[in-house]
Amino acid sequence: MRTSDLFGVPVAAATMDDALRLVDDAIAARRRLQIGVVNAAKLVAMRRSDELRKDVLSSDVILADGAAVVWASRILGRPLPERVAGIDLMHGMFARGDRRGYRVYCLGAKPAVLDRALAWIRREHPGVTIAGSHHGYFSQADEPAVFADIVRAKPDILLIAITSPAKERFLARWSPQLEVPVCHGVGGSFDVIGGLVRRAPALWQRAGLEWLYRVLQEPRRLAGRYLKTNVAFALMVAAEWWRQVAGRAGTRPQQTGA
Repeated sequence: MRTSDLFGVPVAAATMDDALRLVDDAIAARRRLQIGVVNAAKLVAMRRSDELRKDVLSSDVILADGAAVVWASRILGRPLPERVAGIDLMHGMFARGDRRGYRVYCLGAKPAVLDRALAWIRREHPGVTIAGSHHGYFSQADEPAVFADIVRAKPDILLIAITSPAKERFLARWSPQLEVPVCHGVGGSFDVIGGLVRRAPALWQRAGLEWLYRVLQEPRRLAGRYLKTNVAFALMVAAEWWRQVAGRAGTRPQQTGA
């Protein structure tokens, strides 16, 4: 699959249909597909953390989970076809799993939120088998036991609803040994399907303002974080755009007088 290099990250030029086809093929072949996703905040964080960068780059495919990433790709002349949001990809997996009987292991969120998310999956997608689950509040010392539980469950898909960088660190450390075809980090998606957080309406999503909708729900916690991240990402894009412009100007042949 073609990729677009964005700040040294090979982001797949994939549509949602492309991503779901990769999922189906990986499950059918029992082949590992570790899915990474990047948005503006994560690309900023990857520039600051070599460990996070290494963990994300260990993914088999990296998708653009953010409108800002798609916009940046077009500004920089490396266009991506569309946003492939992690939560939408999860919903697509559930829809296909309904028809194909996929086994899913859910890892993450607080115990009460996880229970509500599992109840939602069972209600909305009865064809999906919940192979197992574990809340996301465990220490590094607990990881071997969590790993062993996932292995025993033999899922087709592992969904990890843990915040970055812990999510990427867990996948980088354990996914090569899990023997799970598809591993997908879904961030706060269990909070959404569990009814704890409202997702932005489709119009806000299409306008690339899903982040603003989240800020309006939790302004004290999120306003400062998103402001810093968005400014930092805009500066990254501007600097890369200027580097490209300056590079092209420097390679133009000089005209000589008669």
